[in-house]
This record gives sequence, structure tokens and C-alpha cells, in this order.
Amino acid sequence: MRDLCNTDKPLFAVLTKLTYSAYLNILWLVCSLPIVTIGASTTALFYVTLKMAEDRDDGLTRMFFKAFRENFKPATKLWLILLAVGSFLAADGFVLRRMWSENIFWTLLTAVLIGAAVLYGIVLLYAFPLLARFENTTFGILKTAFLVGVRYLFCTLLMAAIYGIMGYVIVFVFTPAFLLGMGFCAMICSFLMLRILYLIGGDPDAVHEEYDHDKN
Repeated sequence: MRDLCNTDKPLFAVLTKLTYSAYLNILWLVCSLPIVTIGASTTALFYVTLKMAEDRDDGLTRMFFKAFRENFKPATKLWLILLAVGSFLAADGFVLRRMWSENIFWTLLTAVLIGAAVLYGIVLLYAFPLLARFENTTFGILKTAFLVGVRYLFCTLLMAAIYGIMGYVIVFVFTPAFLLGMGFCAMICSFLMLRILYLIGGDPDAVHEEYDHDKN
């Protein structure tokens, strides 16, 4: 029993991370309820999980709400753009399915829509983690998210698989897993992305720590 309570044990570290994931997931869910705040909530979540991946976290609640508050405007702007694009693609997919006809035109149109959806998914995976880490314009974040997602395709596929598996587990296997949900996925993806963020940002010590600047 004493070994299980030893903070140096890997099992204790794993349980601690899982507990933190569940707590962060609750914060994310609560702060995402108005829907329009999902961008700010997701950015704050990744700000914390990236710090945790570096073992530089200092008060989960304090860091989360600090990042939520200071990234609210740029994150909300980014989210509304992504929401609009996603809604457009979803509507196009619905119409295309209802009007489907087996000819070359509809086949090409379907291929274009699938390609656009894939590119959208790539941007969606990286946009908010990048916003949580770097200062940039909205267009700059979107462009960088696309370029990074394509360049580091293996990491992109792993991240997509993590979200997909979590969604499958919640819907079809074990619904209470939603308590970990986004918090767990963000934490795992943060470990995967950390090296990439260092590569695109240069010296990790040079990456800005505070969010006392204006973001567009």
C-alpha cells in the first residue's frame, strides 16, 4: 500500500494525470456551455495541458482561467470562423447526400467536399493549441495550423485517431468516459505536439510565457 502512494511510482503519476484530465475536462465543458465560448475554452485547455507536458504547470484552475480570459477575443474570433466553415461543409454534405446521382459531376463534387473536410479537420486539430502557444493573427494561426498539420502528417493522424477513439468509446462502449473526454485527448495530444511546437518556435525558452499582449 505504501508503494502505491509513492509519488515517484509510474502508477501514481498516471493516476494523477488522469485525475487532472477529468478536472480539466469539467472546466472545459462548463466554460464551453454557451457554445460561442468553445474557442476560448479549448485554447485555455491546451494552454494548461501543454504546460503539463513540460512539467511546468502551476495551479490548473488559475492557469485555465487566466488563459481563458486573456485569449477570449482572438479565440472566439477563430472559433466563429471555424464554426461557420464547418457548418457550410456539413450543409453541403447533407445536400450532396440527398441529391446524390451516379455520374462524374457528383463524384467529383463529392471528392472536392471530402478533400475540403480533411483540410478543415487538419486545421481544427492545430488551431487552438497554436493560439494557446504563439502570438499571431487569425489568418496566421489558420495558415500555420494547415502547414504544420500537413508537414507533420504522422502526428496529425495520431491526434485524429485519439479523438476518434475517444468519441467511439464514449458513444458505443463506455459513456462515463466522457468525464475524461476532451481533457484526456488534449493532454495526450499536447505530449505529441510539444516537440513540433519547439521546432516551429525555436528555443523553447524563447516561447513567450505570459499573455499580456494583444492578439488579433
